[in-house]
Amino acid sequence: MAPDPEVLNLCVIAGATLAIPILAFVASFLLWPSALIKVYYWYWRRTLGLQIRFADCGGYRFCFSSRGKAGGLRPSILMMHGFSAHKDSWLTVVKYLPKHLHIVCVDMPGHEETTRTNNSDDYSIEGQVRRIRQFVESTRLNRRAFHLVGTSMGGNVAGVYAACYPSDVCSITLICPDGVRHRCDSKFSNHVEDLEHNHYALSVPLIPATPEEMEDMLRLCSHVRFKIPQQILQGLVDVRLPHNDFYQQVFMELIGEKSRYALQEHLHLISAPLQLIWGKQDQVVDVSGAAVIAETLPTCRVDLLENCGHWVAMERPRRTAKLILDFVISQQDTRGSSKNIKSS
Repeated sequence: MAPDPEVLNLCVIAGATLAIPILAFVASFLLWPSALIKVYYWYWRRTLGLQIRFADCGGYRFCFSSRGKAGGLRPSILMMHGFSAHKDSWLTVVKYLPKHLHIVCVDMPGHEETTRTNNSDDYSIEGQVRRIRQFVESTRLNRRAFHLVGTSMGGNVAGVYAACYPSDVCSITLICPDGVRHRCDSKFSNHVEDLEHNHYALSVPLIPATPEEMEDMLRLCSHVRFKIPQQILQGLVDVRLPHNDFYQQVFMELIGEKSRYALQEHLHLISAPLQLIWGKQDQVVDVSGAAVIAETLPTCRVDLLENCGHWVAMERPRRTAKLILDFVISQQDTRGSSKNIKSS
């Protein structure tokens, strides 16, 4: 019995409908992996309920993603990423945070979709702190004290921000923060010394320009070994390449006198409760920095993660989210108990 022509047509149409997105995905994977990466971030923002927003600060424009509304039971959470990263670096952690929390993930000064000015702009830690204050005031985030989270460079900025604007911050989480004198050298700090001895003629491991250098950076920043296809590595490089000159400029600011130990120089001014989260196998910013910070701020909470490197948010996102949430709740409970004692 011959098949019905209409049935055949339906099968052809259905097959073509399925084939088009599959072919588009394969073509993107092989030919435009950087576009696929951008679609991936867009998809996860949408899935997690994050919306892209902009804040204008007198000609300077910040880009950020946010979810939830301020003024709830818990404080707002402002999250600041590390060097050469972007707001979407927090997606893995946001996934495990309650949806009712007001979360703001900002592109740091000059990064991703936040304004990048000419070479005269100050990308030192204190320069970035001043810019972040502009962002906080323009979004009125400090109408109520918020919880501040920063990782690596963002941790350095977060700590100095809390020291300079204590009334804005109710508590702080620093994840593998840069900006202190470590008791032990890391693999990356040894490389920085080599750079200085060679008058910065060598390449910077955190500014990859080829898929091979990208793979080396992943090995440096994470203890967990991710198997990433060559096409995706190329896509990651393609996304970063147009910004590498800028990253070089920021890197030179960060290792300069004004910024290298900025966090340590401001620790004594931090009055908000502080939490430290650090990967024990961090090869970028040595974990011995936790003890240095705890010496100055002995009441800080320290959580060291086993089998974890510098990219804590990527390697241990669920654990990181739980630690942050538990700390925020514990600090609120402590403040609530203190008020009850005073009023009794």
